[in-house]
Amino acid sequence: MKQRYLSKLIAGALFASVGVASAQSISNDSVNIGVLTDLSGIYSAVEGPGAVLAAQMAAEDVGGTVLGKPIKITSADHQSKADLSASKAREMFERDNVDMIMGNVASSSALAAMEVADQLKRIAIVTGAASLPITNERCNPYTIHYVYDTYALANGTAAGVLASGKKTWFFLTADYVFGHTLQRDATEVIDAKGGKVVGSVLHPIKTTDFASYLSQAQSSKAEVIALANAGGDTIGSIKQAAELGIVGSKQTIVPLLMFISDVQALGLKDTQGMNFTVGWYWDFSDANRKFADRFMKRFNGVAPTSVQAGVYSATLNYLQAIKAVGTDNSDAVMKHLKSTPIDDGLFKGVIRADGKFEHDMYLLQVKTPKESKNKNDVASVLQVIPAKDATLPLSQSKCVLVTGVKS
Repeated sequence: MKQRYLSKLIAGALFASVGVASAQSISNDSVNIGVLTDLSGIYSAVEGPGAVLAAQMAAEDVGGTVLGKPIKITSADHQSKADLSASKAREMFERDNVDMIMGNVASSSALAAMEVADQLKRIAIVTGAASLPITNERCNPYTIHYVYDTYALANGTAAGVLASGKKTWFFLTADYVFGHTLQRDATEVIDAKGGKVVGSVLHPIKTTDFASYLSQAQSSKAEVIALANAGGDTIGSIKQAAELGIVGSKQTIVPLLMFISDVQALGLKDTQGMNFTVGWYWDFSDANRKFADRFMKRFNGVAPTSVQAGVYSATLNYLQAIKAVGTDNSDAVMKHLKSTPIDDGLFKGVIRADGKFEHDMYLLQVKTPKESKNKNDVASVLQVIPAKDATLPLSQSKCVLVTGVKS
């Protein structure tokens, strides 16, 4: 009897050990992360090579391994093209055995890659794209929207400018999903706060000549010329607005999406006083500055953008989730990420049921040349926008994961 009891104990222990071993499973004997981004085009300074470095830094900070398996970081250039993004995503998942894709700057590219991730039940963490539909109408169980979205930009920058008393607006909008969504979300804020949109004009992505579009904006006599574009398009439109004498005139140029890399490309003379909203700023806290110093030492002295910091944070938390659940299985990792608050020193918040990472945002104001101490000292934090004000309420969500109904 005693011998039978001992046999059962031994068998139970063996079964338990096999269970633990199988739970701690890493596919393909390595944790493979793909950075799918714009490495050479108009968004390369926003995310690009800096995002690859940020992901590598996160991998190094957890020791280069998870559950005894090596972490491998690969990258691909989607050139901000939706079709190329989809094919590169599929290639990374199927050929390179990537477990998670990071980055996805440009909304059309992100939406295309997300679809592939959903089909293959792999994780996509969007750090660079902004469109609200990513975790609203187009949400899926395997996507996280990390750094910012058009709702946050509208409720940050547009609300801040309206509070200064400027009520009439004209939009210069990039003609693709991001531009349309940003104009829509900003218009809702403008209407709700007593402002008025007097007109708008669409321009193609990667436009080189904004003169005719800016001329229409000038003719509107609107107090605000709002730029619903990004990256190289924002830089080009502000440069030409300065050449046409709009910058510094009675009309105010308001970039609804801007990064410190854009300010550095344009210079403080043409951008001083401009307000813009970000999900993170390198000079806001000691922890941010410490990370930025490490990054700058490896990136030619250039401070990280909010998106590049987001790539670091998202990669770090993804790897910690794998360690916590003992597997890189997408469903298990997503469950952990959505049930565990994030507080890594750079970002603090929660990933909601719809996949949106809800955290504070920051309204910045570009410094004057005299105020700036160095090339990275480009802005001051005017206001911390609480997470609840910067994120679409779940009660208004159209995400099937929240409503249970496909929109």
